[in-house]
Amino acid sequence: FNTTGEGNTATGAAALRSNTTGGNNVANGFQALRNNTTGNNNTANGVDALFSNTTGGNNTANGAAALSSNTTGSFITANGVSALRDNTTGSNNTANGAEALLSNTTGSYNTANGVSALRSNTTGFANTANGVEALSDNTTGFENTANGRSALIFNTTGNKNTANGVFALQNNTTGNNNTANGYQALD
Repeated sequence: FNTTGEGNTATGAAALRSNTTGGNNVANGFQALRNNTTGNNNTANGVDALFSNTTGGNNTANGAAALSSNTTGSFITANGVSALRDNTTGSNNTANGAEALLSNTTGSYNTANGVSALRSNTTGFANTANGVEALSDNTTGFENTANGRSALIFNTTGNKNTANGVFALQNNTTGNNNTANGYQALD
């Protein structure tokens, strides 16, 4: 299908298969960047990495199914199996760790570091989660910061919360504008 695309590298069955004019893309793995048509400057390493991407650009996906549902989202980094797997149009997200930001669809400006960090986030934006399962249950909450394992783990729709420490604010679900510093603070 490639018609005028330049500077592309594809290794693996169906890698970059639908590319027409997209340029400077690298796809390594079965069906990596499979549906890309005009997206530029993407890197996909792993089975189905950036599989659904069509026009999104400047994305990096490392790991099986990383960013596999992304279509038009741009400026995204996903490292880990199924990291940002369900993202479709969300942009400016960073996920490091297996299933980090797994369910994110349209949320933007999120950062998740750690296995299952911000795992359930769908449309929440401007959240930062550092630690295993930090902000794991967050769905639509925005502008939250969680540092530490399971910090703000049960937050779903709460906004503008800050939790620093293992299990800090772990039982907050919908509360807003809270700050907790220390192990199990405001638990």
